[in-house]
Amino acid sequence: WQINAKLILNSPCRPHLAQSTVASTQADQDVTNRESYSSRKSRNASSSPKISIDFELTQEAYKSKDNLELLRSLVVFKLCSYDLLVDKNKELMDISKFLLGKKAFEQFMKLTFYGQFVAGEDHKSIKSLIQKNRAFGVGSVLDYSVEEDLTQEDAVTKEMDSCVSATEKEGMSMDHREKQYKAHQQFGDRRGGVTGARTYFYSDEAKCDQHMETFLKCIKASGGSSVDGFSAIKMTALGRPQFLLQFSEVLVKWRRFFSFLAAQQGRDGMEALEQRLELQLWLLGIAPLTTTIFDLLKAVSLCPCRTIDRLDWNSLIDDRIKISDLLVVPNLETGQLEPLLNKFTEEEEKQMKRMLQRLDVLANHAEEHSVRLMVDAEQTYFQPAISTLTVEMQRIYNRGKPVIFNTYQCYLKEAYDIVTMDVELSRREGWFFGAKLVRGAYMYQERSRAEEIGYEDPINPDYETTNIMYHKCLDYILDEIGLNRNANVMVASHNEDTVKHTLRRMNELGLTPTENKVYFGQLLGMCDQISFPLGQAGFPVYKYVPYGPVNEVIPYLSRRAQENRGFMKGSQRERELLWKELKRRLASGQVFYRPSPELGL
Repeated sequence: WQINAKLILNSPCRPHLAQSTVASTQADQDVTNRESYSSRKSRNASSSPKISIDFELTQEAYKSKDNLELLRSLVVFKLCSYDLLVDKNKELMDISKFLLGKKAFEQFMKLTFYGQFVAGEDHKSIKSLIQKNRAFGVGSVLDYSVEEDLTQEDAVTKEMDSCVSATEKEGMSMDHREKQYKAHQQFGDRRGGVTGARTYFYSDEAKCDQHMETFLKCIKASGGSSVDGFSAIKMTALGRPQFLLQFSEVLVKWRRFFSFLAAQQGRDGMEALEQRLELQLWLLGIAPLTTTIFDLLKAVSLCPCRTIDRLDWNSLIDDRIKISDLLVVPNLETGQLEPLLNKFTEEEEKQMKRMLQRLDVLANHAEEHSVRLMVDAEQTYFQPAISTLTVEMQRIYNRGKPVIFNTYQCYLKEAYDIVTMDVELSRREGWFFGAKLVRGAYMYQERSRAEEIGYEDPINPDYETTNIMYHKCLDYILDEIGLNRNANVMVASHNEDTVKHTLRRMNELGLTPTENKVYFGQLLGMCDQISFPLGQAGFPVYKYVPYGPVNEVIPYLSRRAQENRGFMKGSQRERELLWKELKRRLASGQVFYRPSPELGL
C-alpha cells in the first residue's frame, strides 16, 4: 500500500515525478506553448460570439419561482437582516418547537427557512426540485447537511480526544510541534465563528463508515438526477482528524525547508513556481544534511547535480510506505529525518489507512456513476493534508476527464502559490485539473485562533485583498484553460462583479459555455438573479443543494441565517429585484403565476 498508488490499494503506480519533471526543459516548453497560445487566443476571441448577460431581467431570473416562493424569499431575507433574530435564532427555534410541537414546527420551517435553503428530507423528496431547476438550466451539487447537535462541551471533548495522539496523551514532550498544528482546547469546538460550512466531529470508525455510506448514497442520487452532477464531501467526516493535523504539519515543514534552502541561494521573495534549488550547492554547503538527504534523493531518483523546483522537492515525501514513515521532517541541526511523533500506535496507523481507503471508495463510486466529486476545504491546520490528498486522487482519477475537484480558499495569503503549483503539476503529468474557487468560510475563527495561540494570521488583511486574490487565481486557471483545455474551474461566488469578470475573461479567451470548462455555483435559496440567467444563457451553473430531515439540519440553518445577515446588510439588491418581479406580475395580472418546464431552456 502506498499513498500515491491508487491512493490505497490495487492500482498501478504513477510514473515517478522525477522522471516527468525536469524543470528547465518544462520551462522552455511552457514559453513556446504560451507564445502560440497568445496568437491562438487572439483568433479565438475574434471568432467566438461575445456573450453578455443582463442580471437586471427579473422575469428571466425568477421565472422558475411562483409568487409564494418570491414572498418567502423576501420575508426570509428581511428576517435575516435583524441582528437580534439572527443572534438568538437557535433559542427562538427551540421555543417555537416547544410551543408548536414537532409536527407543526416542521411544517412552519418548511414554509420559511427550511423551504428556502434546504431541498428536502431525503433523496426522493429532493428529486422534484432538482428536476425543476434542471429544466430552467441549473444543475445541482448535492450535500447531505445533517450534523450532530452537540453541546460545546461535547464538541471540545470529541475534538481533543481525536486530534491528540497516544504519545501526547502519555505526557511525552511535544515542544518541537508547531503551535498552529496542535489541538487547542479553547478552539476545540470548530463550529465557532464559521458560516455556511457543516462540521464533523470524530466519534469512532463506525461513525466514519456511516458518513461514507451517506456520501455514497449522495453520489448515486447525483448520478441518477442528471448526467453531469456534482457531489460534495468533507474529509474530516471520513476519519480521525489527528492524521490531517500531523500530515499538514509535515507538509508545511518540508515546504519551509525548501524555501529556507532557496533563500540561502538568493532565491527568496520569489513566487513558489519560480524558486529553484541548486542541489550541488546545497549539498556542498550544508554538510550535516548530506548523508540522509543525499540517500533520499537517490532513492527517489533525483540527481543531486541538477536544479529542482518545489514540485520535484515534494516528491521526496511521496513514496513512503507506511503512514508513520510519511510523518517525518528534516532537522537542520542533525541532518536527519526525524519522526514527528516518538511513538505511533498500530491502531493509529490503521485509522489513518482507513481514512484513505474511504476516500478511494468514494472516488471509485463517483467515477462509476459519472459524478464529479468535490472535496470541500476546511481549516488551515487541516487544509495542507486535505489539499495534498485531493491532488493525489486527481492524479489517479482525472486522467481521462475531471472527476475530482479540489477547493481553494482565496482568503488565504498563499492561495495563488497553491493554485499555480497544482496547475503546474497537472500540466507536467498530463491530467485534468479541477478546482472550485471560494473566498472562504472560516475567517473569523482563523483570525481569532492565530491571535490567541500566537502564529501568523493566514488570512488576507481585508475583503478587497481577498477579491484581488480570487481574481488572480481565477485568471491563472482561465489562462490555463485557454492554453490547453485541460483545466476546469467552478466559480463558486455570490459576487456579481466576480461573475461579470469571469464572463469578460471568457469572451477575451474565446471560451464558450458549451465547452463545459467553466462552471458557476451558488447556494440554494440565494442569488437566483445570478444563477438562472446564467443557466438560461447556456452556462453550466449549479446550486449547492443541502438536504436532510428538518430537525437534523437546524445547525446548518442556524449558520445560514448568520451568513445571510452579512450578505443582506451588504446589499439590498436581491430584495429589490424580488420586489420588482413580484410587482410586475401583480400589475400584469399574474396573481397565480405557476412556473412551467416549457418556460425553461
